[in-house]
Amino acid sequence: MHDDLDGVLAAVGPRMRELRLRRGITLTALSEATGITVSTLSRLESGVRKPGLELLLPLARTYRMPVEELIGAPADVDPRVYPQPFTRNGMTVVPLTRKPGGPQAFKHILPAGLTDGREPDPRAHEGYHWLYVLRGRLRVVLGDRDFVLAEGEVAEFDTHLPHWFGNADDRAVEFLSILGPQGERVHIRASYRPGEPRPS
Repeated sequence: MHDDLDGVLAAVGPRMRELRLRRGITLTALSEATGITVSTLSRLESGVRKPGLELLLPLARTYRMPVEELIGAPADVDPRVYPQPFTRNGMTVVPLTRKPGGPQAFKHILPAGLTDGREPDPRAHEGYHWLYVLRGRLRVVLGDRDFVLAEGEVAEFDTHLPHWFGNADDRAVEFLSILGPQGERVHIRASYRPGEPRPS
């Protein structure tokens, strides 16, 4: 039994390296996502450092898979994503992807009345953003523009432009977003709006 456990632990490092490379993640990106230093990750992958819970838990959260699956490293990684929602400034955010360092997909839920009395506070950052409204009406402040996206409407923009999202009225809003690295367009530019003829 002890030998079996030692064998499993000895195989974790090479498995971690294989998983990281298969997903196209650099040690630097993984370090930023987990808070584990690059040198510790490197020692873990080379087998010099034994994996403990203090390393496995942040790695499992980053890869969005159970620790048991991470240690067992099945031949075929389960493609299902197990979302772990979090709340930020009253908005619920549900991560829909599990690959750090690449395009990230999220579902956002703004509860009814969240932005009552709040002034927009546009922020800018690295990246490229694509939005799709699932339900409700989303107010978008983008640079000097202030407009509303209705259900089924799409927007995309460079996130260097200061932007802010909020409820357009007193109802809840749900929308999907994909955030890609700067310069990477995550969706074909959409000019179609419901009620207009589709572009040929």
